[in-house]
Amino acid sequence: MEQNHTNCCLNLLEEFNSKEFSYESEILEFAGIENLDVYNISHPFKIGNKTVIAGRVEKRNEWAKSNVFFFEKTSYSWKVIEDAPVLNLEDAFATSLTDETILGGVEVYTINNKFNSNEIGYRTVFYRGNDLNSLEKFACGPDRMKDIRIVPLSNGKISVCTRPQGGVHGRGQIGSLEIHRVEEINEENILKAKIIDELFAFGQWGGANELHVLKDGKIGVLGHIAYEDENYNKHYYAMTFVYDPITHEASPIKLLATRKNFPKGYAKMPQLEDVVFPGGLVRHKNGYATLYAGLSDAQAGCITLPDPFQEL
Repeated sequence: MEQNHTNCCLNLLEEFNSKEFSYESEILEFAGIENLDVYNISHPFKIGNKTVIAGRVEKRNEWAKSNVFFFEKTSYSWKVIEDAPVLNLEDAFATSLTDETILGGVEVYTINNKFNSNEIGYRTVFYRGNDLNSLEKFACGPDRMKDIRIVPLSNGKISVCTRPQGGVHGRGQIGSLEIHRVEEINEENILKAKIIDELFAFGQWGGANELHVLKDGKIGVLGHIAYEDENYNKHYYAMTFVYDPITHEASPIKLLATRKNFPKGYAKMPQLEDVVFPGGLVRHKNGYATLYAGLSDAQAGCITLPDPFQEL
């Protein structure tokens, strides 16, 4: 593993740990889904007359058998909305676009190949609607691509970040393109995205989790950066960088949060203890922001910290 790379996980972690932090964080409580884990959540978003979180729900000992439930805040927890749809997805995310909400997630499906064995496939799919009960699937990305994210731009176009993997892309790189409307989200267009060079060191990977348009027209990217150590333990960190769509250049990656910044909790398995999977960032007017994230593939939490995209 290259460890002299500017964006190498170990170098980023060393720099991050050299600073003192005292941020407020918590494990979120979810009600109405007894004996199931809720993790890899979205940030709270408004749809119709509700403010909700979309959360991945799964049994602790199962894999690729997730559903996305919608939860509404109560005094003590986030409670499942009983009359809301349940989507056969993983890792949901949401974006506001004009007068409707775009909701996406990872759809897992079975591939019956010529050897008659069941192979798992996955792709990012998109829904749209004005409220929870009007959500309809309208687009999907290429097979075996997670972490496709969109954000509307001031010029009327839509910025898209992609995550190709395999071959020269290894376990995941980040690409970028612009489209004119959401109806252009399809496999052909997504595969045209231009890779943002030198984001990740050799053998490491990452993806975009949420996009924020900044005042200067650049894109603030909330994402994750990850690697696997020699003991097959996975390490996922929340990170940010700023992308310039005109020059196609990115600022150096900065870590935003690690698992140690949240209270101790459960993990789906020991190899996933050091995992933070960002779901979204709610930016406040006081210069701070709240990060919502999945933790160790078993829980979800939030942490309030300085806004990484604060504009002076």
